[in-house]
Amino acid sequence: MKRKRVNNWKFSACTVLLLLLSSVGFSQTPDIVRLEYMMMPKNNSDAELSRMKLLINVPITVKDSNNLVIGAEYNRLAYNLQRELPFSSAGLKQFHVLDLNMAYVWKFKPNWRFIGVVTPRLSSTLTNPLENGDFSVNATVGFLKERKNIDKPTIMVLGIAYNSTVALRIPLPIFYYEQRFHKNWSFVVGIPKTGMKYHLKERHQFQTEFIFDGYYVNLQNNIVLPNTTSASSVSSSAALVTVGYQYKLAANTFIYAYAGHTVFQDGVLRDDDRNDIFTLNDNPSFYFRTGFRIGL
Repeated sequence: MKRKRVNNWKFSACTVLLLLLSSVGFSQTPDIVRLEYMMMPKNNSDAELSRMKLLINVPITVKDSNNLVIGAEYNRLAYNLQRELPFSSAGLKQFHVLDLNMAYVWKFKPNWRFIGVVTPRLSSTLTNPLENGDFSVNATVGFLKERKNIDKPTIMVLGIAYNSTVALRIPLPIFYYEQRFHKNWSFVVGIPKTGMKYHLKERHQFQTEFIFDGYYVNLQNNIVLPNTTSASSVSSSAALVTVGYQYKLAANTFIYAYAGHTVFQDGVLRDDDRNDIFTLNDNPSFYFRTGFRIGL
């Protein structure tokens, strides 16, 4: 099943922007620990996806208010395609993505910080010993402006980031802006997340989001299609609308749950040049996510 290449940049950009902003995610939601489970149940493409996420960040003060952040994030994705395909789907059952984040945060003004992040990544099916295609390196640089002790607290992130695993291999912009414009209300504008938050007392927060989600994984065992084209990687991009709730268990410790639906979804096999060559999943799906996190 061929796809027009004109669509490649759109879905690749959605995926890369998700990955890039996640590189500076500790600036917006500085989690020390996050444990999360996500499920997208079976849809009209007979596709089901689940994901387990574990994230750990260790901030180290190096001078004054400057910090070195060493962290890791592991995602295990279980992909279940229940329809008949013109090739074996044995190599598409489970994907692994491991990021090692090394960041430096420099506070050069009272409200301004410079952030530099280097992220070596392992992204593979891990069906064989490790190979060159399993590894990549991503980089992010940007500026964080945060104003806390005012009537309308704000956070803004501006930067650029480079991801070596997508078709659009150029530095792309990062933008994130959050403002508490009322005692009980705040909004977020940016990529990959835009939304509204309602703060009910101290422990309860309700939130609606428009977000991007996705992954890119190297196939250690290439898949040969009936037309003899060979797929060397698999990727997925999705845009979602969600509503959720977060409960504060203790200082900086939360549990949360979100539910929603995709606006679009596109899971594809790619060749060595990152071109889409076969569509695995392009139908809408429900979305559920729940987890536990400890922030700074």
